[in-house]
Amino acid sequence: MRDKILKHRFVESFPETLEPGVLYVSLEYGSVAHSCCCGCGEEVVTPLTPTDWNITYDGETVTLHPSVGNWTLPCRSHYVIRRNRVFEAPPWSDEEVAEERRRDRLAKAAHYGPAAPAEADAAATVHDGYQTSARPTATRWKDRVLGWLRDLTN
Repeated sequence: MRDKILKHRFVESFPETLEPGVLYVSLEYGSVAHSCCCGCGEEVVTPLTPTDWNITYDGETVTLHPSVGNWTLPCRSHYVIRRNRVFEAPPWSDEEVAEERRRDRLAKAAHYGPAAPAEADAAATVHDGYQTSARPTATRWKDRVLGWLRDLTN
């Protein structure tokens, strides 16, 4: 891993070019973006949803959960971002990736129902760390994340 520590920035939307070593958090769009920590330069976007990723902000650092597995990128890097630190994780086989994608589809069906809403489909990344689909509706995600943050402070 080239990047061992990330700075976090809360932004409304992501910049055109992602600065290496920076974890951009957009509550407005319910997404987190960063330049791949291996150094390949690829953009990695992780949607914040009940069935994809979530963040923990402790007032000083950000943790992104679960791990980031860039299975669709040539680098196939896999890492954990915990308290702004990057920890390299073991690579996954194609079989492990396929099994995680199956589990992810089941989790989405259980959460959203058999006919998942368009937003869930648009955000479906199967934890592969790379999203090219449309971003979720801002108001809905913003309200969820802000509600979640309010709950944390109460």
